[in-house]
Amino acid sequence: MLRFFLGVVIAWPMVSASQPLGALTSDSQPSRPRIEQAPGASAGSQAEAAGSSVVAGTVLDTNGSEVQGATVLLKSLDGRSSRSEQSGSNGEFSFEKLEPGRFELIVSSQGWGTFTSPEIQLQAGEFHIVPNVVLSLTTSETVRVVADREELAEEQVSIAEQQRILGVFPNFYTSFDWSAAPLGTKQKFHLALRSIIDPVESLGPVVIAGFEQGANVFPGYGSGAEGYGKRLGAAYANAVSAKLLANAVYPSLFHQDPRYFYKGTGSFRSRAAYAICSAFLTRSDSGTRQLNASYMLGTFTAGGLSNLYYPPENRGALLTFTNGLADIAGDAGANLVKEFVFSRFTTRATFPKPAKPMPTIGQPKR
Repeated sequence: MLRFFLGVVIAWPMVSASQPLGALTSDSQPSRPRIEQAPGASAGSQAEAAGSSVVAGTVLDTNGSEVQGATVLLKSLDGRSSRSEQSGSNGEFSFEKLEPGRFELIVSSQGWGTFTSPEIQLQAGEFHIVPNVVLSLTTSETVRVVADREELAEEQVSIAEQQRILGVFPNFYTSFDWSAAPLGTKQKFHLALRSIIDPVESLGPVVIAGFEQGANVFPGYGSGAEGYGKRLGAAYANAVSAKLLANAVYPSLFHQDPRYFYKGTGSFRSRAAYAICSAFLTRSDSGTRQLNASYMLGTFTAGGLSNLYYPPENRGALLTFTNGLADIAGDAGANLVKEFVFSRFTTRATFPKPAKPMPTIGQPKR
């Protein structure tokens, strides 16, 4: 409802002042975690000022996400006692007040493989950051996740159906779980049909038809109750065809996820760019970020179908382009509202863990 309405309002300015997709993607991906240092002083100089050596780093998985609670063992190869700790909520670890010598870092966690570093030659006063501390999922864990995927997807759809802004307006297509399992064909069609029959969601075409009636858009429909009825039927047909095609049919064919994944972290600029880009880029069922062919083809196909029921004088390529562009523009605007406003007022939404950056194109998501 919000997506199409925003598109009607802002589609025309976008036709004449659209921006290239590449310009929207700048600063859209948060940087990898790093060790923060005091301004004006290097890590090495701080360690020297403390009169000790430090070994630190960040435990990541193969997707670049931080691993919390991993066991990190700093083993002395010179016969001195070894030390261990667990990685923090951001995956970081730090061993301080170390004497110079030879060390080896061993990192492990349940359900993950083991990382062993090359020998570390630690000098006096050195601040040593261990690079590329990456854990991989074990084979047994991968099999368990795949086996539970259908059940997890069903649970996510059940949660989505309960998400409402202020307890009233549907927010079915926002996921607050960055590691959510992909939806199968069954779940994609179920969620689309649930959105179509929702009484509050159905108010969208009512509002759009009223706006068109007041502005005498598509005068071939006429005026009065008959004209409003035709506009309402056309608006509802647009909404139904767009939801089915863009959120179920094409996502099933192209194996893409129709949901908007709430980011929630980073600067305002990066979050805004991410939200707008999500109208053009989406997550595939395998976890990679791809061109959102499902949504764009779905909206323009729905726009083409509208030629079957709009007045003859309004039919043609322009109608297809206008309706498709309006829906895409409305989706970009809706994503901005979802990112900055709706997330605060959505009831019964779950936040199982902080949002993580979407994997880059070609990078698999576990």
